[in-house]
Amino acid sequence: MPYTDTHISIPPQLPEILKQYTKGAIRTQPPDLLQWSADYFTAVARGDIPPGRERTERTPLSNWADLTPEILKVLHQRVGGRLIVHADELAHLWKVLNLPIDLFESVMNVGHFTEEVEWLKFLALSSSSLGVNITKTLKIICEVLSNDDSGPARIPFSTFQFLYTYIAEVDGEISLSHVNRMLNYIEQEIIGPDGLIKVNDFTRNPQVKLE
Repeated sequence: MPYTDTHISIPPQLPEILKQYTKGAIRTQPPDLLQWSADYFTAVARGDIPPGRERTERTPLSNWADLTPEILKVLHQRVGGRLIVHADELAHLWKVLNLPIDLFESVMNVGHFTEEVEWLKFLALSSSSLGVNITKTLKIICEVLSNDDSGPARIPFSTFQFLYTYIAEVDGEISLSHVNRMLNYIEQEIIGPDGLIKVNDFTRNPQVKLE
């Protein structure tokens, strides 16, 4: 049969798709490359996050991972600074980290979240499952949100103000007048020109009693 020089059209997206696929396979080193590849392209086609190392190394689904401040920080990093996250995406990130589904559903119910989730409120309620009181909860949140790895955890006072007010409101046992009194004291007596609050400012100052 005579050879015919037929022009082959290469889709413009193909090089980038193959590049990302190759990088993912090298980073993940899956034990079953064919199955991983099938999962990878299925996720890409659906617009989901492709499987990574965390999926291939995680424990079986019957053994849920414990929620920790370190895992919350990973979750926060994956949210990428967004204030609003879609519930389906957040559920997917939660599942990828192998966290208990019942805890996710509990946080969603307590926060009365629907399709669009306010990330800071979700983070606050998730942290409250680890903190024995509001002070401990706020300490965990500050450590998760802090971008300063070289010194004490610190966040903008405006963020602390929002979180403290929200957690106290959900808790229901701390009066609004007490919350405002503590916030006014912290703002006037503690907060410096940088507008940041450090963990020690509300955990070791005898004048600050958040509960």
